[in-house]
Amino acid sequence: MSLRQMEYLVAVVEEASFTRAAEALHVTQSALSHQIKALEREVGGPLLERMNRGVRLTAMGRAYFPHAELAVRSARQARRAALAAAGAESGELHIATVHGQAIGVLPEVCARWAREHPRVRLILHEYATTEELYDQMERGVADVAVGPRPKDWQGPVAVVGQEEMVLVVPHDDPLAARESVRLTDLAERPWVRCSLEPVVDGRLWLDLECERAGFAPRTAVRTQHSSTAIRMASAGVGVLLTAAHELRGLDCASVPTDPPWRRDITVFSRAELTGAAAEFTELLCAVRDA
Repeated sequence: MSLRQMEYLVAVVEEASFTRAAEALHVTQSALSHQIKALEREVGGPLLERMNRGVRLTAMGRAYFPHAELAVRSARQARRAALAAAGAESGELHIATVHGQAIGVLPEVCARWAREHPRVRLILHEYATTEELYDQMERGVADVAVGPRPKDWQGPVAVVGQEEMVLVVPHDDPLAARESVRLTDLAERPWVRCSLEPVVDGRLWLDLECERAGFAPRTAVRTQHSSTAIRMASAGVGVLLTAAHELRGLDCASVPTDPPWRRDITVFSRAELTGAAAEFTELLCAVRDA
């Protein structure tokens, strides 16, 4: 089986269509179908189920696909790394991150990169949770990832800064005038909870810390996105715990926790950081230190 055949399979699955996959690959649909059938003959069974509306993986396909996907993405990543090591000043750099880092940490970095490296295009892959980010990086979706420190990561990890968690309240809330707030002061307060809350050792950080403080947080509303949660908290629905960098440009009051809680922001990869990946990491450090 060839890498090209695996690339064709990945394209069909990603596009959920032979027609769209052929267009994305710039080949005819008949040539694409021929290569998929050849791959299926080689592996010994059908990988795709053709339906009236699209295609889906068979049981054999679901077992085969993750390996094919990793091989295809690793080959693409190897090519980009080789070009970068050879001093190429063009191409793409794929960056994976979680939503909070994308809106709070990366805009200024990406703006400077566009000015300083106009021929190297950035491709951003955003994920809702750190677990999804780590899983996708294991599968080779990007050259580098920006996010909280991964646990038991086998590749290089570089700390590029820290993010501080703060409490969000309306401007007229009595807490807004405080220099800091202990969790024990919030036992009777309702909370705004978000599906993107930080997780520590498999548990939501807020649940863990409130338990240590002797109470369980009472949820007023639960949101899917941090931007929605921030607006809910600033309107007075409840107290929100979020990263301080997510509040840039927003009209709300924030108060540090006592004791303060911070976590590392890291850049991590499956391979050594070279070329454009190394330069992006250096730029991220410089922007965070400024």
